Amino acid sequence: MNSDTIAGNWKQLTGKVKEKWGKLTDDDMTVIEGKREQLVGRVQERYGIAKDKAEAEVNEWERSL
Repeated sequence: MNSDTIAGNWKQLTGKVKEKWGKLTDDDMTVIEGKREQLVGRVQERYGIAKDKAEAEVNEWERSL
C-alpha cells in the first residue's frame, strides 16, 4: 500500500496503527492524518528510536498492509 492510499484510508487504518504502535495516542492520530513523515516522526518520538529505525518500521508496516 502506498502513501496516497494510506492517506485516503487513514480513518480505517488508525486501528491498525494503534495495534502496531500502542504508545501513539488519539491526538497523535489526529496530527498524523495519514501523512507518512508525521507517522515516522511520531513513532520515533514515542519510542525513542532513530529516524532510520522508525522509517524501517513504517516501511515494514506498509508492506504488511
